[in-house]
Amino acid sequence: MANSSMPIERLQALDNVEKEIASCIQSAGQALTELSKDKASMKQVESHTSQFLKTLNHVEGELSKHINYLTQVSTGQPHEGSAYGSVKMYKTARHRMEHTRTRLQDLENLKNRALASTVRPASAQNNQ
Repeated sequence: MANSSMPIERLQALDNVEKEIASCIQSAGQALTELSKDKASMKQVESHTSQFLKTLNHVEGELSKHINYLTQVSTGQPHEGSAYGSVKMYKTARHRMEHTRTRLQDLENLKNRALASTVRPASAQNNQ
């Protein structure tokens, strides 16, 4: 499977799921329509209900596959055709580096103030 065609294939698969959802709703509507008749055919109701359940199970399976894929993508696990994980790691490392730089600068400032305060009293004592 080529990386460039993967998003198209995923969108087509989701389009098919959408059509199956419409079919599922149609089967449910047909079952309810049959039930609302004065002399409902239980055979027809069972047929429509069976089709509804079959389609619903397939839709659930397909949506679970897509959700699992999206879960992989969002957690930064490697998958074909994405640099999301690498970009996320880079940004995190960059943030840690900036934080470390800031903390080191704070420590440098504290050290300089401590040295300056120890030097002033010593030089004041020498002048007396």
